[in-house]
Amino acid sequence: MRIKPLMVTLRRAVAADAKWLAELYAAEDVEPFLGAQRPTDEAAVLEEIERSERDPRQFGRMIVELDGERAGTLGWHEVNERNAIARLEALAVHASFRRRGIAEEAARLSQRLLLGELGYHRLEFACYGFNHAAIRHSERAGFIHEGVKRKAYMRHGEWQDAVLFSLLREDLPLEEGSP
Repeated sequence: MRIKPLMVTLRRAVAADAKWLAELYAAEDVEPFLGAQRPTDEAAVLEEIERSERDPRQFGRMIVELDGERAGTLGWHEVNERNAIARLEALAVHASFRRRGIAEEAARLSQRLLLGELGYHRLEFACYGFNHAAIRHSERAGFIHEGVKRKAYMRHGEWQDAVLFSLLREDLPLEEGSP
């Protein structure tokens, strides 16, 4: 038996991805778990893509690919330039690609991009307390649980807790061949 490693890659979203992203964000198994301020139509997604192209360090809209095929997305925005802090957001994997470890690999790639290449010191994000899959994913991907903001966000007509996670540059495991 041969096990083929996942060929997960990240690339910056381009205009041709706008329709696909809008459909992914609107999917009934994705939308309830994303922040309430996600773009809801193709034009708004295109605006985010253009911002990502204009401000590649401060804002990112990325496409997660598996073997060259669009499988998901993730994003970030800079929240504190002086202290080099970026907030992660909108990690979503298309239903046909789930349960293969793609989200964890995409998270690790984004960690190396943001903490390594782009020079951030700290990554942080929050997910809804009801999003148990995101909480498990975060722990598997190496993020540190920092706490809970109780009843922090109005979502689905009710106040929802936010579960807080972070990762510091020194939390990253060394790559093979690193000193």
